[in-house]
Amino acid sequence: LPSFCTLGIPLTLFIPLTCFTQSFSIDYKSNCFLKDGKPFQYISGSIHYSRIPHYYWKDRLMKMYMTGLNAVQVYVPWNYHETVQGVYNFTGDRDLERFLDLANQTGLLVILRPGPYICAEWEMGGLPAWLLQKPNIVLRSADTDYMQAVSNWLAVLLPKMKPWLYINGGNIITVQVENEYGSYFACDYNYMRHLRTLFSFFLGEETVLFTTDGNTDKEMTCGSLEGLYATVDFGTDTNITEAFKRQRRYEPRGPLVNSEFYTGWLDHWGDQHAVVDAQKVGRVLEEMLVMGANVNMYMFEGGTNFGYWNGKTLRPYRLVTSYDYDAPLTEAGDPTEKLLAIRDVITQFREVPSGPIPPATPKFAYGFVTLQKVVGNLSSVLSVISPLGPVKSQHPLTFEELKQYYGYVLYRTTLPRDLSEPTPLISPLNGVHDRAYVSVNGVYQGLLERDTTLVMNVTGQRGDTLDILVENMGRVNFGSKINDYKGLLSSLILGRDILADWQIYPLDIDGAISAGWPHSRGPKSPPTRLRESSAGPGFYTGTLQPNGLSWDTFLKLTDWKKGQVWINGVNLGRYWPARGPQKTLYVPGPLLNSNLPNTITVLELESAPAQLRVLFMERPLLNITAGKFLFNLISLFPYLHIL
Repeated sequence: LPSFCTLGIPLTLFIPLTCFTQSFSIDYKSNCFLKDGKPFQYISGSIHYSRIPHYYWKDRLMKMYMTGLNAVQVYVPWNYHETVQGVYNFTGDRDLERFLDLANQTGLLVILRPGPYICAEWEMGGLPAWLLQKPNIVLRSADTDYMQAVSNWLAVLLPKMKPWLYINGGNIITVQVENEYGSYFACDYNYMRHLRTLFSFFLGEETVLFTTDGNTDKEMTCGSLEGLYATVDFGTDTNITEAFKRQRRYEPRGPLVNSEFYTGWLDHWGDQHAVVDAQKVGRVLEEMLVMGANVNMYMFEGGTNFGYWNGKTLRPYRLVTSYDYDAPLTEAGDPTEKLLAIRDVITQFREVPSGPIPPATPKFAYGFVTLQKVVGNLSSVLSVISPLGPVKSQHPLTFEELKQYYGYVLYRTTLPRDLSEPTPLISPLNGVHDRAYVSVNGVYQGLLERDTTLVMNVTGQRGDTLDILVENMGRVNFGSKINDYKGLLSSLILGRDILADWQIYPLDIDGAISAGWPHSRGPKSPPTRLRESSAGPGFYTGTLQPNGLSWDTFLKLTDWKKGQVWINGVNLGRYWPARGPQKTLYVPGPLLNSNLPNTITVLELESAPAQLRVLFMERPLLNITAGKFLFNLISLFPYLHIL
């Protein structure tokens, strides 16, 4: 019977199923991939299911398919699925297998990047913060504690992925091991060998495993390993020929692969929005495809760092909430000029599906909503937002020691003596990670900020309550400093006194808000449109009345300083218009109720404006600079008469 497989005779009823087994491999003689025995070139785009609400996955994948892509590349953030050690979540927005299934239904192959480290400008590069409970742990190395945790995680994840391998009838064609390891200081080959063994054991020896590294000899040397196919990544400003020559030094034969061809770039608070020219992206893509290279565009859609998931680079400022990336699909999944330029290039190399690319999702400007202040002193609601109560300690404890990995912690002590004159409160070892909002007896006095503001003045009387609300702004996601502990990492000095006797409150603000607080707290006084500014941390609420629509929109917090926003209990992420460049938060339409009131909760950390209102717009504002002023004025034109 096996001989029938090579005869081309339609004897389906008599041919074993193994004759139709899908295959994917590397042809080292012809320098290409082989899919089902035939030469194959992938044109792929990166999309992160963790940054896109699950109800939009199909829409985004279809837009990628209609652009002409035949594959998508996807990271798996370990900390997104195992936020608490030993507790795994693969439901809802975390349903990875549902995402793979939708890609398969759409006709897209998958390049899987399961880490365990992914970078991706994601919190701690995808590593779970609970790893830092081991104070001396060496991440991304053969450290015993780290490798045990990695082995446990991969023993859960990889068996879920095995049925989705192309060679097993699924759509995963290649699997990356680690990520850009050559850029990490450890250069630990024992670690990489252990990962190779784990991946081969759980996925099988026939799976095509690969590495990705930057276009330098150092990175390629430390990141590559025998048995893992070495690929490179680079953007539009790189000499393509030289980059692929470098790959050839480590892989003399096999397909050329750019695993991350940068279509845009990331944004930091305080910088301008990154932009990469669409025509340049198209031109460089065409040059690589002419060479027969396999290309993955990073990103094809960036999405949003909802909640607390943004990472931090080695620069002082953290990454913004938007991960728009100036990608071919916007943060809201809308096609751009860059997407059309890419599609024009792809049509020269493969047959692109006929028909139009699905249009942008509908947007709506719901207008202004007036808020009211419901909590001005967090002390009054600690029983709600810190239900487990305080942890007592002589010295400050980190978030990790408290097992409070994200969000906020309130540190409380008392003033040790009278401070009639302004007295310096000092973080002597730059130990505030990342921002601390300081109050005495509920009166806001100022802030300390990591790397930038290490001293502020305090006044008060002996025995007054000193509250320090510490915000985790996102852990380092790249480089040697990913052991990024949060909270008060060292004692604070007030004048000549070292502060001690702390009561430390881990705050479960998300849990309280998702359960209906503070909107369910009972009758409130009517909102006022004009009021004096209110300094320091406080909660503000409002209601967006239904109008029959649940369309995408963008929330602008004019004159608000910095904080966090929840819509119907869902954490949209951080706002910081005072620093920019991002001025609006993306609100996916399905979060909104079309026929029920929509609750808005704002935690303002520094100073609320005199007019307590927010604006729902039909377009994003991601870069407010002098050169962009006219655009933003036009976008606000419908509301100028009431601004």
